[in-house]
Amino acid sequence: MNYFDQKGSEVLAELGSDAKSGLTSEQVKANAEKYGRNEFTREKGKSLLRRIWEAATEPMLILLFFAWVITVAVNIVREVQTGDGDFIECVGILVAIAISVVLTVVMEGKSAKAFEELNKIKEGIEIKVVRDGVVQYIPSQDLVVGDIVFLETGNKVVADGRLLESVSLMSDESSLTGESVPVEKNAALRIENPATPVAERANMVFSGCFITSGTGKMVVTGVGDNTQFGLIAREIQGGGEGPTPLQEKMAKLGKVITVLGGVAAALIFLIQLVFRIVEGTADFAGVSGAFIDSIVLMVAAVPEGLPTIVAISLSINIAKMARENALVKKMVACETIGCINVICSDKTGTLTENRMTVVDVYSDGGFHDVASFCNPAMLENYCLNSTADLYEDAGTVRFVGNPTEGALLVSASKCGVDYKKKRGEADIADVYPFSSDTKNMTTCVRAGGGYSVYTKGSPEKILALCSMDEAEREKIEAEIVGLEKRARRVLAFAHRFTEKRPGSREEAEKEMIFDGFVGIADPLRSEVYDAVHACQRAGIDLKMLTGDNIVTATAIAEELGILDDDHVAVEAGYLEGLSDAEFSEILPSVRVIARSTPLLKMRVVKELKSKGNVVAVTGDGINDAPALKNADVGIAMGISGTEVSKEAADIVLLNDSFSTIVTTVKWGRGIYENFKRFIQFQLTVNVASVLIVFLCTVIGLFVEGFSTPFTALDLLWINLIMDGPPALTLGLEPIRNDLMNRTPTRRGESIVSAGMLRRIVINGVFMCAVCIAQMNWDFLGIVGDGLDAETARNTSNTVIFTLFVLFQLFNAFNCRELEDESIFPNLFKNKLTLIAFVVTFALQIVITQFAGPVFNTVPLDILSWLKITGVAFSIIVLNELVKLISRAVKRVRAAK
Repeated sequence: MNYFDQKGSEVLAELGSDAKSGLTSEQVKANAEKYGRNEFTREKGKSLLRRIWEAATEPMLILLFFAWVITVAVNIVREVQTGDGDFIECVGILVAIAISVVLTVVMEGKSAKAFEELNKIKEGIEIKVVRDGVVQYIPSQDLVVGDIVFLETGNKVVADGRLLESVSLMSDESSLTGESVPVEKNAALRIENPATPVAERANMVFSGCFITSGTGKMVVTGVGDNTQFGLIAREIQGGGEGPTPLQEKMAKLGKVITVLGGVAAALIFLIQLVFRIVEGTADFAGVSGAFIDSIVLMVAAVPEGLPTIVAISLSINIAKMARENALVKKMVACETIGCINVICSDKTGTLTENRMTVVDVYSDGGFHDVASFCNPAMLENYCLNSTADLYEDAGTVRFVGNPTEGALLVSASKCGVDYKKKRGEADIADVYPFSSDTKNMTTCVRAGGGYSVYTKGSPEKILALCSMDEAEREKIEAEIVGLEKRARRVLAFAHRFTEKRPGSREEAEKEMIFDGFVGIADPLRSEVYDAVHACQRAGIDLKMLTGDNIVTATAIAEELGILDDDHVAVEAGYLEGLSDAEFSEILPSVRVIARSTPLLKMRVVKELKSKGNVVAVTGDGINDAPALKNADVGIAMGISGTEVSKEAADIVLLNDSFSTIVTTVKWGRGIYENFKRFIQFQLTVNVASVLIVFLCTVIGLFVEGFSTPFTALDLLWINLIMDGPPALTLGLEPIRNDLMNRTPTRRGESIVSAGMLRRIVINGVFMCAVCIAQMNWDFLGIVGDGLDAETARNTSNTVIFTLFVLFQLFNAFNCRELEDESIFPNLFKNKLTLIAFVVTFALQIVITQFAGPVFNTVPLDILSWLKITGVAFSIIVLNELVKLISRAVKRVRAAK
């Protein structure tokens, strides 16, 4: 229920409370039962079994599971019928599934409870209330609706409340609304519009915010889940996580492989069945044998090591990204970040420092350097006419009290002034605090046999208190207008000396001498300019969603260069009034949204995703949490970010640097390209092996003695190569330097591009053709004519087995380049690939020369090895020629 549109007395009457005596003990108990305790309902963490289930039900792993079931069934039938069932491959597939699941569960760690920090914030905090007419302190979690709470400077607000009293009360609501400047509060206000946004409810204070100055009293109107923070909490808990672009593409790839494998298996079964019917051998043994052959072919088509390689590659790259200050909480996020084409960023604390800073100083007729200007009266004003304080936390200077006054103290320190020493020496006589009516603060200090009077406040008010000629006044006003257009908060200063102590504020502020003014802003982080321009070069659209007003938001956006003739800044209220169709139409042209609310941010993210965009959201406040949760990739600030935003995010920036996002995108793009590299490598192996098995089976129906050259162990070794070091090293290829000059990958774009598919087919067909030609004609001249049938067959199979393996090793170098670039410029940049090549080649020699009884191979002489290696190397020659022709064709087309 809204309480901001009611008088304080009406709220008290409705809640049965009393401003002076508070609730009675009986009312406290009744309200606790009616409205609940001041605690947030925590989202239950996923159990270990749930996390294992989620990891094991990835599309490719489901496909692998069915492949494992079929493989087990096939080998059981073989064992029963012929006694030659081989369960090694079954174990291999199961191990691949287990490794992928374990890596995923371990690397992601325990699922955090999204709102644990909301309760942590309150633990140990004692709140000053009045109950039964007695002022007392109670634990924050014991607050109930109707409690009367006292507010003082520095207090953290731990429940929502309607103000009953307020004296110069200011509240920092940046974590809730994104508004970087403390908000002035006024208990006397009654807001008539029931649709007034949270950021403009000046007679309310909200849980999780801070009192930066002044005092007040409130009646609690909402606790726990029923606060504004609680609303955000429910949005996060209710937000479903859809599949990431990688998961979508892997699912599509799995479906394509399943269909193609199924078609090939069905085709081989039908061909054998028809042949046996024609031959009259369609008995049970023959038909079941044909069925087993078709199932084996289907299993051969499944790249069962793919999920394992993905998991291992991601886990290694996650560790590397952590060294670059990007802590990845969800494994797939480190790939998805590479595909983003839209970043929805908060301003305060993300693009800016979330730290009010003096950036302009005007005094004595001109502007001065912030750290070196010298106006004694103005510096005295900074230090003495203030209630703020500074303290150091882990090497960072932090403010206590009003952030604007804190900025002035920091500025004084930069000028070599010790404000604490000045305060210790000063004898303060009178202080007239800031209020919305006076718009200035004045302090009288005993000094030099009289009184120094210092005042600061809005330029209009201070100028009105000072005497000066019209030309000077016009010049000062013009300079102030210039700063305000740049979204500066301008604060003016004046002073005077009087021998007599002023008897009132009006007397104190007479005949003031104008000292100057400052421009205060929440400055952009130093690295943001380059980072934003890098995003623009990378084809990433940056949208700024901020709680600040339209003037400040526009000024920051213009400073960053993200606004142009085709893109505009708008206020959230305008967008909230649009229909879904109108919202969808205008959103592409919107770059800045001022006064953004958590729900609007989430609506923007969902709309962008529905249009096929891959969306990242950056933020540090609780108001960013719903959008962080619903984005494809949520990125939170690790230092300045609230715990809730960090829990809702997929990636946490450990150094709070926006430039780290650019580095993370570069890593993500590199990881995505590496996925494509080893997918191309694995699918080439699959295509070649399936074609060989398929054609040999078909040819064997017509040519006696012509059968598949691979034994079960041969296929296992080929799978180990396909899933082992060569494939893994492709997943660890160094990031190419031009990645950030390319456009992002579209959400619906297949992970297997047209160029990849062309190379997979060409290379697979080439390998198959060469192997079958060698089987049929022995063009290498290794088998010879003087061997008996069994020795000749074993020798031929050994040659084909070795040739096929070496084909894959050399093709791994081809797969290092995804486009038409030659492999040679980057040949030695990934030493792991060279090591994997040498080690696997050596193992192949060992297997061929010394493991004949196990692999059914025969030793080959040096000349045979040289011949086989030369033919296998032809796969590189073929690819370089195709790339050369392709580059030439592109040049010709570009010249036209």
